[in-house]
Amino acid sequence: MSAVNDPAMARGPMRLLVVDDLEINRDLLVRRVRRLGHEADVAVNGQEALEKLRAASWDLVLLDITMPVMDGYDTLRHIKADPLLADIPVVMVSAIDETDSVVRCLELGADDYLTKPFNPIILQARIESSLAKKRLADQQRLLLQALSREMHIGQRIQQGFLPEAMPVLAGWDLAGCCVPARQVSGDFYDAFMLPNGRLALIVADVCDKGVGAALYMALFRTLLRAMSCHAGASEASHETLSRTVDFTNDYIAGVHGRESMFATVFFAILDPASGHLDYVNAGQDAPMVKRGSGGEVVRLPSSGGAVGLLPGIRCSVQAFDLQPGDGLFAFTDGVTEAVGDTGEFGEAALLHEIAAAGPQALSYLASIQSRMAMHVGSHNPHDDVTMLCVVRAAG
Repeated sequence: MSAVNDPAMARGPMRLLVVDDLEINRDLLVRRVRRLGHEADVAVNGQEALEKLRAASWDLVLLDITMPVMDGYDTLRHIKADPLLADIPVVMVSAIDETDSVVRCLELGADDYLTKPFNPIILQARIESSLAKKRLADQQRLLLQALSREMHIGQRIQQGFLPEAMPVLAGWDLAGCCVPARQVSGDFYDAFMLPNGRLALIVADVCDKGVGAALYMALFRTLLRAMSCHAGASEASHETLSRTVDFTNDYIAGVHGRESMFATVFFAILDPASGHLDYVNAGQDAPMVKRGSGGEVVRLPSSGGAVGLLPGIRCSVQAFDLQPGDGLFAFTDGVTEAVGDTGEFGEAALLHEIAAAGPQALSYLASIQSRMAMHVGSHNPHDDVTMLCVVRAAG
């Protein structure tokens, strides 16, 4: 077979390290390897083999067992214990034809075992089989690296959708956070000024998690912000809310209905001068308001179903007045449903932390995050966690 038509050459040569203390064995294996179209180098014992493996990139090791300085068993053990070398396939080529030796090598991580004197055809088959696994592993690794880079880019872009800084309003303190359960999030929060001098506040949770939810998070956030920012100076807050939420619902359900994507949304517009709050709570966990006088915690109940489920669904607009010293806390269900050894974090724990929080918005978030971290411990994140807090200064 010519080198041009050789499948091994068509895939490109691979680099093999032949480890054997006998020169005649090394030379024979090197000739066979090169005849298959691959590159080969040699080591005379395990210690030299490890030095060469750590100094360059290799695709396969043909490893003898009986050698001075360091035998094949110890060499194999060191290879598989080193994270930088563990993925290199190892084929044992030994004169020891005993079941115990074969089992021991396979238990240590060897990919195959071939006894001397070897059949050249069988040797070729074992080499190409191991190299095929290595190629597949390399392709998977490169794919994962590419996906990781793409996810990192997506994560950075999504972070840009969150407020870079909170609006600064005299007499008001704002803080928010969004912690994805995965690389990207289906949750988001927003806080921005409207043309009529009022403050828009949003906490939303798109169904599902991962990349799909993150894409729809960007769409929901863009629609809600863009539509509400078109409010004229004379448009009342409740009119802005209705128009914005209705349009977003009908657009998502009408244009993307086949995807069955929806979001629970708490969307409020605050008049900073009076503390009057108009809001729509479309299926979101009821935000909590800690009263400045007495510390009582009240809830802002749901005013309709999730946004994007069906065209024509409408949410009512509710109103609430934030008094001096009051703190509004809105959140997604990733807070109460955070899983630890004792189950979910729960509303009781959340209420306790809100009642004990200090007068600054950040103190709400810091207190809850600290308590949640203790509760979750070593458990993997169960869901995205998003919180937004607005505190009116005490009079």
